[in-house]
Amino acid sequence: MSGHNRWTKIKRQKAAQGASKGKLFTKLIREITVAAKQGGGEPASNARLRLAVQAAREANMPNDTISRAIKKGTGELGGSALEEMIYEGYAPGGVAVLVECLTDNLNRTAGDIRSLFSKYGGNLAAAGSVRFLFEKKGVIGVEASLSEEEVMGKAIEAGAEDVIFVEGEGWELHTLPGDLQQVAQALEQKALRPRATRWNYFPSTLAKVEGEVAGKLMKLLELLEEHDDVQNVFSNFEMDDATMDAISEV
Repeated sequence: MSGHNRWTKIKRQKAAQGASKGKLFTKLIREITVAAKQGGGEPASNARLRLAVQAAREANMPNDTISRAIKKGTGELGGSALEEMIYEGYAPGGVAVLVECLTDNLNRTAGDIRSLFSKYGGNLAAAGSVRFLFEKKGVIGVEASLSEEEVMGKAIEAGAEDVIFVEGEGWELHTLPGDLQQVAQALEQKALRPRATRWNYFPSTLAKVEGEVAGKLMKLLELLEEHDDVQNVFSNFEMDDATMDAISEV
């Protein structure tokens, strides 16, 4: 899945650019607000909020902005009500796609997502018809400088399910969704400070794409990522490095 990993790196590079900073902050603020609304405004007792606040701080979001987002979620400050929705669809080449959204207008968002799929040769699918192809897991990033033996030993003791090395990114520990924060805290106690924590959907099967189909797919995924209401996009495409390089240069 080297092509998929390259796409992840490209997304992170774009997020780090100034032009993308505003969109990134918007997505993070929405996640903080919804997390606070659902589980309360105390990160210590709200795992989802802890993850959201951590991501915001890693993006250098000001503390007062984080505080306002939390207060909107708890009702201390006014603001539009946000709803969560996961759209499921198939992209060109039969690639399965999950689109996580936070929106204040479900009709608008559904129309936009459907239009993007249709424009690039895909289609939205019924609820449940795509999600079964993915498994939700907790993901913990650990710096690359540590040895495999050191990471593996502490990760297993902390309760991680798997340890994977991602080229150019470092170590990636996988957990059950509900164990993410527990494992992350156990790692800190073992002096193995997590670099980042999040939930992710991993595909159980892969769909290989190439040529013109690959170009349409990547354009669709890019536009979905850029949509203001979209928080995350997950897919099961497989692409060789040469194809990914050719698309990236366009």
